[in-house]
Amino acid sequence: MASQPDLSRRRWLKGGLGTARPDNVLPWSVDWAAFTSQCSRCGDCLAACPEQIIVKGDGGFPVIDFARGECTFCGRCAELCPEPLFRPRTTAPWRQTARFGNACITRQGVHCRSCEDSCEPAAIRFRPQLGQVSGPELDLARCNGCGACVSACPAAAIRILEQEHP
Repeated sequence: MASQPDLSRRRWLKGGLGTARPDNVLPWSVDWAAFTSQCSRCGDCLAACPEQIIVKGDGGFPVIDFARGECTFCGRCAELCPEPLFRPRTTAPWRQTARFGNACITRQGVHCRSCEDSCEPAAIRFRPQLGQVSGPELDLARCNGCGACVSACPAAAIRILEQEHP
């Protein structure tokens, strides 16, 4: 069996220490420093995900790739993980929400509502605007950060990012 590369040495030589926190961590996961120090990178969470949105990120650590689909919050990644990497599922899975970028085609005057159509919690809506194409508006209180809108967007203009802490 091939050994894992010495990530700390490689990271140090690249000018940094440790693995940077990715934009999209697994739901209910502990803080990134604790996660990376205890994760064995066994791949059980990748195999457990019915949506197949968990992929190997930097250093082989599991991360969410919303371009592949949405998180249904089934919790299988947390259930099947042999390490203590997850908080109780009675808490919120994360503090992540959608962000719309400048590539949104509604900004070029093209009618599109793909993100709204894919948003189950109805956190995205388009208010009619007289004489112009409506753009997406996000209701932060309703957005659960599931990422369904990301893969539905034809312009790849949506990202799921951690909310700013008040």
